[in-house]
Amino acid sequence: MSRVSIQIVTFNSEKYIKDCLESVLQQSYPIHQIIVVDNASTDGTLAISNEYRREVTFIENWENRGFAFAHNQAFRLSQADYILVLNPDVILHPDYVRQIVSYMKDHPHVGSACGKLLLKSSTEIIDSTGLIIKKTRRAFDRGAFQSADMYTKPAEVFGVSGAAAIYRREMIEEISYNGMFFDEDFFAYKEDVDVAWRSQLFGWKAAYVPDAIAYHERGWKKGSRSNQALKIRRHSYINRYRMMLKNDSLRYCLLHLPHLLLYEIASFGYVILKEPELLSSWVSFFRDFPKLLRSRKWIMSKRKVPFFHVYRFFR
Repeated sequence: MSRVSIQIVTFNSEKYIKDCLESVLQQSYPIHQIIVVDNASTDGTLAISNEYRREVTFIENWENRGFAFAHNQAFRLSQADYILVLNPDVILHPDYVRQIVSYMKDHPHVGSACGKLLLKSSTEIIDSTGLIIKKTRRAFDRGAFQSADMYTKPAEVFGVSGAAAIYRREMIEEISYNGMFFDEDFFAYKEDVDVAWRSQLFGWKAAYVPDAIAYHERGWKKGSRSNQALKIRRHSYINRYRMMLKNDSLRYCLLHLPHLLLYEIASFGYVILKEPELLSSWVSFFRDFPKLLRSRKWIMSKRKVPFFHVYRFFR
């Protein structure tokens, strides 16, 4: 039987972690390893997590190094064939892992897969059935806010949401750069999109498995952007440009130029008027420019499929 590990990164997650871990322990598929990485929580997360010391391997970080860094710590500790990256605000149906692992076993070219994520607060509404990407290079959750009775068939998708994604070990090892599956410079936000793009370039497929159900609290609620920490908003803004430099094709940028120009003009106007504090994130972008170019060179040297194979997903 293929081994499965589940890894969860927590940061002040006391509201969610107990229900999340209980749903993990109730999986119908045997779980080889459960890893929780805490990013220096200051609430009751650790106290609650300590109740599960017998079932869970813990890593406690002394500072918040971000989603990507913490998950990479867990990847290095995992010994499984399939790894579920799980947000602490997600509750899994007992068959979630079994449904996806069964599908991935039957489809060896699928390197990542997710199920149907529903909103925890409104379970008749979809949160995500995978990732879609536009010609503007903006990614969205497929099916978000549509009825839960839609998207009933398995499908190939551009990528999977990092809230409850299962990755194949073989793919993780193949597309990791300098020992990193998630790019640690991203800190948080869009690292799952970056992985999706990179895995497509390497020829791996991503799949949506509708019979696997989970429930997501969804950290970014409508109208909550202004309440997000400035550091997080800066990463969310600049990480799009980071992943474009690493993964994009100049030819397809030119083909999609009308879409890109319209979006960039609108985006720049919005940032200048509403969030000028985001512009300082370009300092880190240009500081890391040589590193991003090295990543790009490595990715393009390993690319296994024609660009059109990837850009067929760009709408």
